[in-house]
Amino acid sequence: MQQQAGAAPRPPALAQSRPPAASASPSPSVRPVRAALGVEAVDAPKGAGALLVGVHVPGPGYTAGLVRGDVLIAFGGSRIGSAGALAQAVAAARPGQQVTLTVRHGSGAHQVLAVTPGVVT
Repeated sequence: MQQQAGAAPRPPALAQSRPPAASASPSPSVRPVRAALGVEAVDAPKGAGALLVGVHVPGPGYTAGLVRGDVLIAFGGSRIGSAGALAQAVAAARPGQQVTLTVRHGSGAHQVLAVTPGVVT
């Protein structure tokens, strides 16, 4: 660029800055909080609940007193007929909020336990 005599130099044009547009979808790193019991279950024989085949130590289920071989037959007042039904009930629970479980032990005895679901990490 050539300057004319006596004219002051002009500053370069500045790009107009705009704030980034808001995204319609949430950030991929933001995930909904999901509840967990820390157990592994399969369908109990004859559709009689969810048979626990694993209990994570430490974990909410272990803390509540669940052991391998227990059959969960109710979660928070809802009857559990399968492992899938248990997964749905746990997913609907709020982490940190206590829920009652009805359990049938290997001995056949029934017990009501309180469990506080944790957070899936």
